[in-house]
Amino acid sequence: MSHRPAGAFVKPLDATTIVEFVGGLLLLIVGAELLVRGAGRLAAAFGVSSLVIGLTVVAFGTGSPELAVAVRSAWAGQPDIAVGNVVGSNIFNVLFILGLSALIVPLVVHDQLVRIDVPVMIVVSIIVYLMAVDGTVSRLDGLALFAGIVTYTVVLIRASRRESGPRDAAPDEAPPARPRWMGSAALVVVGLALLAFGSEWLVDGSVAIARALGVSELVIGLTVIAAGTSLPEVATSVVAGVRGQRDIAVGNVVGSNIYNIMMVLGLAAVAAPSGLSVARPAIYFDMPVMLAVAVACFPVFFSGSAVRRWQGALFLGYWIAYTTYVILNASQHDALPAYSNIMSIFVIPLTAIMLIALMVNELHKRRRPH
Repeated sequence: MSHRPAGAFVKPLDATTIVEFVGGLLLLIVGAELLVRGAGRLAAAFGVSSLVIGLTVVAFGTGSPELAVAVRSAWAGQPDIAVGNVVGSNIFNVLFILGLSALIVPLVVHDQLVRIDVPVMIVVSIIVYLMAVDGTVSRLDGLALFAGIVTYTVVLIRASRRESGPRDAAPDEAPPARPRWMGSAALVVVGLALLAFGSEWLVDGSVAIARALGVSELVIGLTVIAAGTSLPEVATSVVAGVRGQRDIAVGNVVGSNIYNIMMVLGLAAVAAPSGLSVARPAIYFDMPVMLAVAVACFPVFFSGSAVRRWQGALFLGYWIAYTTYVILNASQHDALPAYSNIMSIFVIPLTAIMLIALMVNELHKRRRPH
């Protein structure tokens, strides 16, 4: 099914559009960086684990560009950008960011991710797909998703605080110095302001680019905006992995995907005047890909509780394959039928068999007596 809108045509891009798009993207990146720094310093006082910080504070902070863009575009009546941004970002997070991070340094996967967080990511991916099947994520659906992310966050933080114990509950311990606290809060406020301005510029520039290139807003959301708003996740996960903070590297990706679905898409649905309409190509192709990517995490994470370099390379290869398909489909290129056949007949079934074999092999290893 083509992503190209009927009657679309190609016209030259003017300099103002390009400046608006690039400027908006830069504001989003800088704003997210300030927000992550400020929120991370404030959250450290709560004594939660690095994994939970990665799943919550860092995931929320690095996912804030997606939130700003999705809410702004939903409110402005451009739902394809909001949906494409979330779906494309979730695919990009796992296939590109996790793949690149694992290719640089193998990632150790915390047992909590396998037992709780990856299953949560899979379940919410299924839920939002079922919500969208009728072509709309309603405002009531959005409220339910947002209530879910609030519950998930509270449960994570409480569980982490119980596990960490009373180590930072000493009554005589002085609270953080006021100037430091105010500085961290200021970073959060400035970061949010930059995100608000950046999202407006990026959405306006993206719509102009989509119209100029003759492709749909959904394609722009799935590719350019998804990759652009996910740049904070790229930087965070890669740097965290290199520095040995691998819980944050993996937790950031899984947490960002959960937040994207429940908070970003949920609030976008609430912000949209009549709920968030979902285009048919997204329902029949892109959202199932997002769900498949989430499901693929489980056997990979489960197999030895690590993401190895060859698995990272496999994820990267799939991101290239998916992006190639989106581009070929948008342009209705002559190579599209042959490419689709190769993917559906050979590549996807072989990968599914390999993932099942990984899980079976790992189960056999765990059942053997030591």
